[in-house]
Parts: sequence; C-alpha cells; structure tokens
Amino acid sequence: MDVYFGTYTQGDSKGIYRSTFDPETGAISAPELVAETPEPSFLALHPTQPLLFAVNETTEYQGQASGAVTAFRINEENGRLSELNQQASHGGAPCHIVVDHPGKNVLVANYVGGNVAVLPINEDGTLAEASCVIQHEGSSVNESRQEAPHAHSINLDSTGDYAFAADLGLDKILVYRFDSETGTLVPHQPPSTSVPAGGGPRHFAMHPSEKFAYSNLEITSEVHAFRYHPQTAVLYGFQTISTIPEEVPGNSTAEIQAHPSGKFVYCSNRGHDSIAVLRVNEETGELTFVEAESTHGQTPRNFGIDPSGRFVIAANQSTDNVVVLKIDPETGGLSTTGHSAQVPAAVCVKFRSR
Repeated sequence: MDVYFGTYTQGDSKGIYRSTFDPETGAISAPELVAETPEPSFLALHPTQPLLFAVNETTEYQGQASGAVTAFRINEENGRLSELNQQASHGGAPCHIVVDHPGKNVLVANYVGGNVAVLPINEDGTLAEASCVIQHEGSSVNESRQEAPHAHSINLDSTGDYAFAADLGLDKILVYRFDSETGTLVPHQPPSTSVPAGGGPRHFAMHPSEKFAYSNLEITSEVHAFRYHPQTAVLYGFQTISTIPEEVPGNSTAEIQAHPSGKFVYCSNRGHDSIAVLRVNEETGELTFVEAESTHGQTPRNFGIDPSGRFVIAANQSTDNVVVLKIDPETGGLSTTGHSAQVPAAVCVKFRSR
C-alpha cells in the first residue's frame, strides 16, 4: 500500500512524498519525493482512476489573488506522479480538497478567499476551469481570526448530493446541494448550521451511520457534535466537548475523522501535540473523552486512518516526521508502534492501494 504526504514547501520540502505502508505490521518505508509542486498542503485521490489532486496553498497564481489546484497521474508501477495540469482555485490559500463520488469534479475550500469552488475533471485526468465558485459572507466574534469568511474544508455525504463547508470565520457549517453532472453548488435550505460563537469550525466528519456528524473547533480546542437527518440534509448541534485533558495555552485543533467502525472519533491537537480519542455512543452520537495520545512530534496536522482501521499515521509539521500509531479496537486508544519516517513539513496523509 502507498501513502502520499502533502507538505508545506517553505523550508526543506520540495512537494509531495510517498512511502509504502505494511497494513499488517504498521511498518513504513523511508519517503521519496514523487512530485515537485509548491505548497501541496492537502491531497485527494480519484475513486477509480490513478489520479491525485493537490491544492497549492498560495495566495497568488498567474497574477491573480488565488491559489491553485494541480492534477497528477499516478504511475502504477512505482507510485510516482506526473503533472497533468494546473488551474486557479479562485481564492487565496486553498487548504482542503475532495473528489466527488463519480470522479467528475474536485471541490476546494479557499481559506483566505473565503469561498468554495468546483473544478471539473476532464476525461484525460486534467482539470478544467472552475464551473462554480461561491463566495461566503460575514464574520464572527473573534476579531483576529474571524474578521471575514475563511472556508476551511468541504466534504460530501455518502450520496454525493450534499456538500458541507466548515467556515472558521463564520462559525458555520454551510450546506450545499451538489450536482456532479453540472459541477454546481446551490445553497440548501436552511443554508447553514451554527457552532458555538468563537469556536472556529475547521474540518467536518460524517459518522458512518450518517445519523451524526462532527466538526472540530480550531480556536477553542473542542469538537461540536450534530445529529443529522439524511432525508432533509439538516444538521442539529447538541454537544460540545474538549479535546484536551487540561488547559494548554495556544493549543488548536486541526483534523477530525470518524473511525470506520463508528465507535470512535479522533481529533488532532497542535500545542498539546496529541490525537484526542473520543468514544461515540452509537445510539445518541454523544461523545466521551477517552484520552489524548502523543503523536511523538510537534504540530500534528492531518492524520490518516488506514483502510483496515488498525492504524493511524499522524503528520507532525514542526518536527518533520510522520508517526504510526496502533488503534485498540475495543477502547479506540492509541499506542506507539515504533514506526515512523521523516517527511519535511508534513501536513496531509492519504492511503492508496495498488
């Protein structure tokens, strides 16, 4: 199995790296550089074709106030990447990207731009010009972080008919109806659900049952839980829980993911330098704090749960390392495996079976 790592390239990193991963032991190989590209902080894989897409988290692209998105073809023999083309993301600092279920479009969240965009995927794997750009409007209570909209992620439900954009600047999860044939987003009714003021929603995770959903609040080091009605695509917030066992000045959350079993939710802490383990009540969706396990590095950003659900690979940005942790299937607790690798300014982790 291959693992691709997105990075920031302001220091030693030159782009996207790849390691091989043994899903039986958790062993990981020394990474190799497989594509040189600027600031490929977040990655997405095509569901059926050997294609990888990366945001280029910059604030200027070809003279525009925009970042970019780059399409790559994956060499099935060695896992290396060949650049196909690049398009404007239509907003500064694109920081999150997903591919829709049919593999026809990429959806991008632009942090500085405060908007979301859709870019169609051509039959040859290249990206077309954006088919839809929606600008968010407003602000919230934290004047230094929430002076304007800051779209931080975009995700789809299992049907692919609804998209959820967490906007840190607005304290809202915006909900859109998505049409993969036309590559368009239309605000749903109601168009959003609010989180506690000043929380700063960053990422969003749907529970496998799709009865619940969760968003990590970056600014306040919390997770906000929602009940979700798939028939109406409406979120109802009902719980907010801390991701750290004690106060840690300057801590912020980065990534949130639900375990494929539906029993646990994981959230990374930058500052406490850990991944919080939260147990899910599968009847109510309520979360209970279990532990916050060290990521054996500093500033854990994104992390990846391997397809078997047995391991987590955490990307530690400030210490240039990725660390493999084992998941206890009964408690959800994390423990060290002793396996790690050096990846400069590691941000994003994506698994791909060959």
